[in-house]
Amino acid sequence: MSEQQVTAQAGAVIADVPDPDDPAVPGPGSDGFVGRSPGQLAWRRLRRDRVALVSGAVLVFFVLLAAAAPLVARLYGKGPQERFPERLDRNGFPLGYAGVSGEHWFGIQPGIGRDIFIQVVYGLRTSLMIAFTAAVLTIALGVVIGIVAGYVGGWVDAVITWVIDLALAFPFYIFCFAFVPLAVHQFYGPRDEVASWFRPALLVLIFVLFNWTISARLVRGQVLSLREREFVEAARASGAGLGHILFRQLLPNLWAPILVTFSLNVPALITAEAALSFLGIGVLEPTPDLGRLINDSVRYIRDVPSFTIVGGTTLFLLVLAFNLFGDSLRDALDPKSSR
Repeated sequence: MSEQQVTAQAGAVIADVPDPDDPAVPGPGSDGFVGRSPGQLAWRRLRRDRVALVSGAVLVFFVLLAAAAPLVARLYGKGPQERFPERLDRNGFPLGYAGVSGEHWFGIQPGIGRDIFIQVVYGLRTSLMIAFTAAVLTIALGVVIGIVAGYVGGWVDAVITWVIDLALAFPFYIFCFAFVPLAVHQFYGPRDEVASWFRPALLVLIFVLFNWTISARLVRGQVLSLREREFVEAARASGAGLGHILFRQLLPNLWAPILVTFSLNVPALITAEAALSFLGIGVLEPTPDLGRLINDSVRYIRDVPSFTIVGGTTLFLLVLAFNLFGDSLRDALDPKSSR
């Protein structure tokens, strides 16, 4: 074999060696996972999960629809507070089959005459805005408290654990029934008009006060198992400060459980917000809301059942998609999962 042939074959072998920095190139003799980071592995598992793809697509559709609510209303030609009394009979029931037509896709709201489709769109916006805001603040507060309690330990951990147990002992809905009217009367008189942002902000505050305990407990448990690891000992031996160890060493190793907790916390908050609005202590008129929309439809469930079905089905699909995607995300982030 000539020197030129040997050189050409060596170059071919070198060219065939996969680049370890390229996540798209699998290693030889492997199943395609060599050379990928944990995040890339999780993304690969998630893309292969049909349940994750379908539920993720449904979530993207709902989120985009809610975010573009003003644009949808402009294109649809109807606003959330616009009424169509001419589409109601003298008893307040919509004309035709629930008022469904080419101009009103989901029909007309009985008694009030508002378009149900645009109410659902803006109701999605209200529910998602409250749930996402509360979930982000809840996770942020819970992570900070949990990581401090788990790493510092001692009396700090004992006090935080006691506060968590105390918060979990509070009956959530009874507290809401007592606190929400009291807070409204504290800031507004009996004849004052309550600002449209006040009740949603109040719900976010209540959700944060009651739900930070879940993420705090989870993060605390993870930190208890990580604080004695070699990388933490090395950072401590090198003179790293408390903030560096907590947020530069420990926090990057907690993203997987944090993301899973966030994805499962959002549907729980959506359900809680809808339940409070359904019971009359959450979001009230004139702000559109799915829970209140279902409450308004109950009295007409016998004569106009589609009114209840539309609001209930929308809420059901939204929560179901979040729960399914959260389960798929948990499986994708679990290295021991077979999915």
